[in-house]
Amino acid sequence: MAYFLLNKYTHCLCCLFLLASFLPCQDLFALENSAGATILIYHKFGEDKYPTTNVALDRFEEQMQFLQDNSYQVIALSDLVDNLKGQGGGALPEKTVVITIDDGYMSTYTAAWPILKKYGYPFTVFLYVKAVESKYRNFLTWAQIREMQAAGVDFQPHTYSHHRLGSWDPSLDEIGYRNWISMDLQKGSAVLKELFGIQSRYIALPYGEYNTIIIDEAQKLGFKAILTQDPGSISSSTDLFRIPREPILGTDWATIKHLKQVLERTDLPLADMYPGFEPFVKTTPDQFCASVQDVAKYQKGSFGVYVSELGWQPATVAANRACIDNKKTLIRRTNRVAFSARLKDSGGTAIHYWLLLNPYASAPAD
Repeated sequence: MAYFLLNKYTHCLCCLFLLASFLPCQDLFALENSAGATILIYHKFGEDKYPTTNVALDRFEEQMQFLQDNSYQVIALSDLVDNLKGQGGGALPEKTVVITIDDGYMSTYTAAWPILKKYGYPFTVFLYVKAVESKYRNFLTWAQIREMQAAGVDFQPHTYSHHRLGSWDPSLDEIGYRNWISMDLQKGSAVLKELFGIQSRYIALPYGEYNTIIIDEAQKLGFKAILTQDPGSISSSTDLFRIPREPILGTDWATIKHLKQVLERTDLPLADMYPGFEPFVKTTPDQFCASVQDVAKYQKGSFGVYVSELGWQPATVAANRACIDNKKTLIRRTNRVAFSARLKDSGGTAIHYWLLLNPYASAPAD
């Protein structure tokens, strides 16, 4: 049975599932055998005084060398999104990786970019727009962004204000909440367009927070994809508006061992998850359930469910529906839910996460 480790860090709310065995990486759309594509998240580089969001430069170089030595295909985010939309002209390369960097700290330019150029790897930077516009210390300058743009680096918004968009101010009704979200997303896109001519197509949500209203407002503004901070692999079943990413940072999460683990994870395609990601979930859900695609591919008795406040529990499966019962009231502002199962053919573990947000919960985020 796999074991789940929960942790947190300054700019990300993430869960890590440590898997006992893994699938080989194969064709993204051969779902029977695929470990899928993986998007990596970075923040700071070579800034040891920020251990929770930093990756040491020697480790970052080691990771890029590992990708090259092991024939991973690092592609642009746009290529991955186009392929998920069915516009990629066929299956993605085997062992596909996308590199993303959140916030736009100065070390993206001074430390990460020289290494990424050395390996010829494309990447996307999601900019904390207010910090860039206001020329905050330790963030990319306008001149640096323009230089990187000219060299082909992709920039997209990380929203304007970097607010926790899941924090619904109790003084706002739904229309007011929607307007607050929409105005922030619009402003971020408008500033990037004005300063750098950037056409915003994708957005990475601060702290990985999403609900149905946030997703809806982003879709209305024309965003083609939303990137979260839910861990996990990407398959042809991945929702374009809930794309998972794997954080690479700190000490344990920046090792080659950890990198191999996240690259070898497999998506568990789910539908009809309950509770869903509406803004207000029941504080005492009677069950946690999901429908599993191609349930016969997985070993009987291997299904399990993790909820941040409940821990790991074996699931019961009826037809294609996996569930656990619950009587406990959830008190945290955020809970991540993970469903996993073992594949029959390889014994590898497939897993899928989603986020539950309760903006008025009595306890802070995990």
